[in-house]
Amino acid sequence: MDRERFKQKWLPYSERFYRVAYYILEDREEAEDAVQDLYIRLWNRRNEEVANPFAYGAAALKNICYDRIRRKSPEPLEDTAADRIPGNLTGPEDSVTGRDTLSKLERLMEKLPEKQRTVLRMRVYREMSYEDISKETGLSEINLRVLLSTARKTLKKELEALK
Repeated sequence: MDRERFKQKWLPYSERFYRVAYYILEDREEAEDAVQDLYIRLWNRRNEEVANPFAYGAAALKNICYDRIRRKSPEPLEDTAADRIPGNLTGPEDSVTGRDTLSKLERLMEKLPEKQRTVLRMRVYREMSYEDISKETGLSEINLRVLLSTARKTLKKELEALK
């Protein structure tokens, strides 16, 4: 695979890969480094056929992130970000718990102010960039970030109160 084909295949996922890494690592610089490591790994394996590029890249990225966490942490990992990712549910009871949490989250989102709810859905469900959301809503990117941050904090607080 040549450089142009590689760019066409993998670069459209860069923002999504960053979000996955940031979710796990909770650090901007670490997430950026992890994504860069992913692209190096993908380049080294560029001639392998991949049916679902995002799924393949996200799985590899998850492993890169966990390796980074293990290197930093001398004690064994028991409660990691992996426990918060619905894709890591293992049994039927975990599946029910995950759906229950998502259901609660949906109900709580309905209670958010309209602007926060709209922006959150655009960013999370439609995976829109800040620039695209700004164009569609007419709000500045800074305002969007504040709305999203406030919405996330509210949802987190409300979810914790339900437990």
